Amino acid sequence: MVSALPEIQPTKKPHWLKVKFPSHKNYFHVSNTLKKGKLNTICQSAKCPNVAECWSRKTATFLILGETCTRGCAFCAVEKGFPSPPSPDEPEHVAEAVSLLGLRYAVITSVTRDDLSDGGASLFAATIRAIKERTPGVKIEVLIPDFKGDEKALEQVSRAQPDILNHNLETIERLYPQINRPSENYNRSLAVLKKAKEMAAVTKSGLMVGLGEKKEEIIRSFSDLREVFCDLLTIGQYLQPSKTHAPVLKYYSPLEFEHLKRIALDFGFRDVESGPLVRSSYKAHKMYNSLQEKAKGIEECAI
Repeated sequence: MVSALPEIQPTKKPHWLKVKFPSHKNYFHVSNTLKKGKLNTICQSAKCPNVAECWSRKTATFLILGETCTRGCAFCAVEKGFPSPPSPDEPEHVAEAVSLLGLRYAVITSVTRDDLSDGGASLFAATIRAIKERTPGVKIEVLIPDFKGDEKALEQVSRAQPDILNHNLETIERLYPQINRPSENYNRSLAVLKKAKEMAAVTKSGLMVGLGEKKEEIIRSFSDLREVFCDLLTIGQYLQPSKTHAPVLKYYSPLEFEHLKRIALDFGFRDVESGPLVRSSYKAHKMYNSLQEKAKGIEECAI
């Protein structure tokens, strides 16, 4: 479990962080489909503020390998502890839900499973294959853990050919101990992204802000990500899930997020989503489509 943190005076949430209560019929359709398939989503497990918006658009980020994480990151609302063995039927259940929901873009993530020899990489690969077999043409993004730096595990996922391979850096290097991660894991995550790029993946990463980072440290992380040729980036506001999690030290304004986006784009990222409620998979299909349009434009200019 996440250890208790020092008492800090709560920072009042600004008005731009308000979200709408779910009311659209699609929201309930997605909810019922997930319940029938006994499927988990990071939308629920991580208390994502965009769940009403995304489910109303018939999109969801599937959470595989159970609901219990073997790590205790101080920012994450996902349950921590000793997980049950993964279900071998999970890939087929996810593929069925993707088909029933009529998705054209599916995002798959997982809890971290350090108890498994391959970190769950084989189930990621099986899920990608199951979706492709059942619904050809669906684009697939995976948001993977670091697999403890195991290149063979990463290769298993890469060979299944997801359209986007996402691995979050989460925050700047100095704050890794504050979020209950070893400092060396920062470079491990960069190495995962570098190796994925060497395997010809389109890579993506995400950063949270509001944990006490300085502007120059954020810029340094942009530089670190571009040094490993990361293609896509999301930047979002950290929101404290409970009093036992790391506190919010700053709420960034929409203008500040726009400023960070411009800086990131200047570093050469192919696309950047930056905003108070942006999360790793928020409007993921939009980023993918933007990549395709830019690639098409380059091809037309070359003719």
